[in-house]
Amino acid sequence: MKTRIVSGMRPTGKLHLGHYHGVLRNWLKLQSQEECFFFVADWHALTTEYADPRVIRESTRDVLADWLAVGLDPKKATIFVQSHVKEHAELHLLLSMITPLGWLERVPSFKEMQQELSTKDLSTYGFLGYPLLQAADVALYDGNKVPVGVDQVPHIELAREIVRRFNHLYKGDILVEAQPLLTESPKLLGLDRRKMSKSYNNSIYLSDSPEEVLKKVQSAITDPARIKRSDPGNPDICIIYDYHKLHNTPEAVCQVAQECRAATLGCTDDKKKMAALINDFLDPIRKTRQELLKDPGYLDEVARQGREKAQVIAQQTLIRVQKAMNLI
Repeated sequence: MKTRIVSGMRPTGKLHLGHYHGVLRNWLKLQSQEECFFFVADWHALTTEYADPRVIRESTRDVLADWLAVGLDPKKATIFVQSHVKEHAELHLLLSMITPLGWLERVPSFKEMQQELSTKDLSTYGFLGYPLLQAADVALYDGNKVPVGVDQVPHIELAREIVRRFNHLYKGDILVEAQPLLTESPKLLGLDRRKMSKSYNNSIYLSDSPEEVLKKVQSAITDPARIKRSDPGNPDICIIYDYHKLHNTPEAVCQVAQECRAATLGCTDDKKKMAALINDFLDPIRKTRQELLKDPGYLDEVARQGREKAQVIAQQTLIRVQKAMNLI
């Protein structure tokens, strides 16, 4: 039997190259190998964007278009919007009744994200309960594996603890314990070597025009010690070299490193090469994305069909949970 994969992505803005290399590239492999459920996590987005949720509705359609444009296939994977399947909220509510408060407070990302998003008031249950909603998202579909980076493993461990507690309290294997699926997903930094994020204005978006890509790449921080064109460079601290590793051949990557160290390749010329490589990669994505956005009815239909497929399983799980709790 195929492994059942469950994963989501928050619609808080346009998707960038970091999303592609860190998440979507892995999803593209998984959809052909396993049974996959990929959802736009709009309720998760509310945990930080509740003060102005307009960006969530605007971004949901963009996220769906980006997913389909890079190659996610609704015939291979179940693609849907989280809030369209109300069972997510109901299972989250039921699990909240048995989850100790201390379990949520000890999740490392709770304090880390509060510090990172210090301009927002995140002293809400929604934000504290973010990992609990994640647990419900996965358990609702009997997810076996959740593709995550190392930093997200504590969330999966919490989900496993909640499922174990639920199964113990109600005496049965009612919910499935998911396992983290650690993926070799490169962490692509932004043009200023910080985390690629819209809040830092350092991202290259999948929807950027060729002119925007060139302008952004030209602004990238390279080797600060290389003042003159004739100075030897250090590619190991250059963000453009990191981009070469993802958008160029191994042979070309070696050549770039050699020419940089020998000062036979200048930063300006290298940035032009990189902008051309990124644009070659983005061209078919941009074209498909534009076509999809011209046909909003198709995107709505993809989300509708995904909701129907997801809801069949979600309702079965919820009935099983309610019976175990003697609610029905």
